[in-house]
Amino acid sequence: MTTRETRSVGQFTFECGESIPDLELAYETHGEFTGDNAILVCHALTGSHHVASGGRESGWTAETDGQARAWWDGIVGPGKAIDTTEYFTVCVNVPGSCYGSSGPASTNPETGDPYGTDFPPVTVTDWTRAQRRLLDDLGISELEAVVGGSVGGMNVLEWIKRYPERVERAIPIAAAARLDAQCVALDGIARRAITTDANWAGGDYYGGDEPDDGLALARQLGHLMYLSKESMARKFGRRAAGRGAARDDFPVDPAAGFFPYRDVESYLDYNAGKFVERFDANSYLYLTRAMDDYDLAASCGSDADALAAFNGEVLVMSFTGDWHFTTEQSESLAEACRTAGVDVAHHIIDSDHGHDAFLVEPGNVGPPITDFLAHGTAGRAITDTRSRGNEEFAPVHTSLFGD
Repeated sequence: MTTRETRSVGQFTFECGESIPDLELAYETHGEFTGDNAILVCHALTGSHHVASGGRESGWTAETDGQARAWWDGIVGPGKAIDTTEYFTVCVNVPGSCYGSSGPASTNPETGDPYGTDFPPVTVTDWTRAQRRLLDDLGISELEAVVGGSVGGMNVLEWIKRYPERVERAIPIAAAARLDAQCVALDGIARRAITTDANWAGGDYYGGDEPDDGLALARQLGHLMYLSKESMARKFGRRAAGRGAARDDFPVDPAAGFFPYRDVESYLDYNAGKFVERFDANSYLYLTRAMDDYDLAASCGSDADALAAFNGEVLVMSFTGDWHFTTEQSESLAEACRTAGVDVAHHIIDSDHGHDAFLVEPGNVGPPITDFLAHGTAGRAITDTRSRGNEEFAPVHTSLFGD
C-alpha cells in the first residue's frame, strides 16, 4: 500500500526565529502501519519523498512532481532491505525543498507571490522538528528506525539527539557529525555560481528567466563531490566525446574548436541540463546552507554529549571511496557513540563509487540494513571497525585536486 500526500502542520517557527503561517509537507508512505513498525527514511540534498517505485503506480510523473525516479528503489520495497510488507515506511520532503513541501518557490499567502528569499532560513533541526510534527499527525509516536544517507544521515543524527526516546535504531549512511572545510568551501563556490547569475535577480526570478546557468554550474561542482577519482577514471578517462556530442548550454572560448570535447564534460553538461529542469535554484541555496551549518555537537559540548540520551542502537555505514563524507569521519561518529555508551557498529563497504555508493550499490548496502533491523549490531552481515586495525581504513581524504 502506497500513499502520497501533502499535509499542513500549521504555523511553524523556524530555528532562526522567523515563522510562516502554514507549513506544508509532502510525504510518501509504503506498507501498513501496525502501531510499532514505522521507519522514517530521510532523503539527501536534492532528493524527494519519492523513495520507492510503489509511488509510480499511483501516477507519479516528472511533469507533476519533478523527480519521477524513486531514489532508493533498490532498498525500499516488498522483500527488499527495508521490507514494506513488514515495515511502514515514511519519507518526507524537507522544508526548503521544491518537491511539494514549503520552500522558496511556494506561494506566500500574505502576498500571493512566491516567497523567494523571504522564506526563512532552514536548518537540519527544522527538518527534524517538521518531520516530528507530521509523524504526530499520522499517529506515529515511536520509530523502529530512522535511516538516511548523506545530509539525510545528519537528519538521522538530529533525530537521536533531539528525540532519543522516540527511536529504537538509527542508520546514518555516508554521513558525518559535520561537514569538513573543503566541502564547505566547494558548496560556497556553488552558491556563488547561482547568486552571480544575472537571472538570479536577488532570488526574485519566478515568472521570468531563471538562473539556469548558475544552477547548472553549481550542480556540476556538486556532482564532482559525489564521485571518486577511481570511478571517474573508469567511466570517462580522457576520452573525447566528439564534436557532435557538444551542447550549447554554456558559451565556449574560441580555442575550444581545436581541443577535444571530452566524455566527462559531456556527462556533466547533460546531467546539469536535466537537473535545472527539475530543481529550484533558491532551494539549492537553502539546502546547502542547512547542510554546511549542521554540527551534531552544537549546544551540547561534544558529539558524545549530543548522543548520550539515546538508548537504542546505531549502525554507521561508510564507503572507502567517499571523500565527501570519509570513513574516518564515520569512525569518529562511531567512537562518539561508544563514548556515550551507545551500542554501535561501523560497517565499512569497500567501494570506488565515491559518495554516490549509498545510492548505486543496493547489493552492498542492503544486507547490513536487513541484519541490523532484525538483529541490531549483532547482525551477521555487519562488521565493526573495532575489530579492524586502522591500517585497513581508506585514505583520510582523497582530494579532488590531487595529492
